Amino acid sequence: MSQHDDTIAALATAAGTSAIALIRVSGPDTQRLAAALLRRVPPVREAVHGDYRSARGLLLDDVLFTFFRGPRSYSGEDTLEISCHGNPFIAQAVLEDLFTRGCRPSRPGEFTQRAFLNGRMELSQAEAVMDLIRARSDRALMAANQQLRGALGKRMADLIDRLLAVLARIEAYIDFPDEDLPPEDRTLVLSSLQGIAGDTGRLLATSHYGELLRDGIKTVILGAPNVGKSSLLNRLVGHDRALVSPEPGTTRDFLEERIIVGPHCLRIIDTAGLNPSPAPLESLGMAKALERAAEADLFLLVLDATLLNGSIPAEVASRIADPKALVVINKSDLLPDGPRVLPSPAAAASGRTCWISALSGAGITELTDAIVELADSFRPETGTSDLIAINARHAHALAEARDGLERAIAKLRENGPVELIASDLRTVLSSFGEITGKVDNERMLDQLFATFCIGK
Repeated sequence: MSQHDDTIAALATAAGTSAIALIRVSGPDTQRLAAALLRRVPPVREAVHGDYRSARGLLLDDVLFTFFRGPRSYSGEDTLEISCHGNPFIAQAVLEDLFTRGCRPSRPGEFTQRAFLNGRMELSQAEAVMDLIRARSDRALMAANQQLRGALGKRMADLIDRLLAVLARIEAYIDFPDEDLPPEDRTLVLSSLQGIAGDTGRLLATSHYGELLRDGIKTVILGAPNVGKSSLLNRLVGHDRALVSPEPGTTRDFLEERIIVGPHCLRIIDTAGLNPSPAPLESLGMAKALERAAEADLFLLVLDATLLNGSIPAEVASRIADPKALVVINKSDLLPDGPRVLPSPAAAASGRTCWISALSGAGITELTDAIVELADSFRPETGTSDLIAINARHAHALAEARDGLERAIAKLRENGPVELIASDLRTVLSSFGEITGKVDNERMLDQLFATFCIGK
């Protein structure tokens, strides 16, 4: 019996002792098991209320049984879902009884892996299941849902169909070697390959955005000592995460928190103040601040509204013109009423400037709106309304496909042999197939699904 033919069981969901735990069983022996538990043939897709009695006849819980006949089930196999009370002791007792009846514990991601192997979903959809579970923001949730519904798979199917059409045309000339590819056909093939390469590049460009959705937008707070960076962090987080003191240089190391701002997740990092004349310990903190800044996706450059006529730290001034930066003028509540004038070079960023008071909360709504607008601009153009954000595995396959397309285009422009062009395109086709799972690579699949949760 192969590893995909046996009957498995796992605790899919449990959310506390007052909630419901869902135990899922899948495999070829599931219907017999369901009939034994219900003491009758299980109805299909109908929740049945009853007692769960162990193989020794002990009453374990009052549960709901729901039987799904394959292939119309999550895994594509006969599946039984048992909804019991969420007490971990009860759930564990039910699981242990199932194991005595011939089930075995599922491996992480095995239910979804079986769904893929049974043709219930493409590989990119299977990966979206984990993205859905791990989504930290509305945007990440939207991207995972669209991928689960096949947005990426449809784009890949379109690219594959177009590539197959080109490959079929080229293969025709290989089959009839006495014929050469006429100039007009070469132009048509070149145009088609350039279009495929362009769409491949647009998909590949979503890789970094996918990282932002999955890990959060790395947002670094930079500024001179005592301008209110830690107060701003506390205001955004919603509680006192950082120590605040009137003494300059309180923050010597960096602090990191995840927060939700609108539909986005931010990994917001408070850094040591950039002091032009630092003490030795401050220098270490500043070095770490600059390290984090080098990796940042978004900057909050904090200035003191009462000291705008003073010098701006060089590391802050150098980033004011960065399109990923927002200039935050803090302590605006200490200014007199009247027009507010920005010093140079902050004046160059007047369209990306927010006047706030981290102490009172004034201007924070406008700041978060500006953060959302800037974060939304990170989404690359893909030529569709679908929110597609590929992962690292997709990016590797698309990069290989892009390289193969570029080699084929170069050979075509140089009137190279059609056999070599066709070979490059077959490599591209294989790379495309890796994304949807058309290429059978059991080791890759095992590694991929091993990152999933138990019960999925």
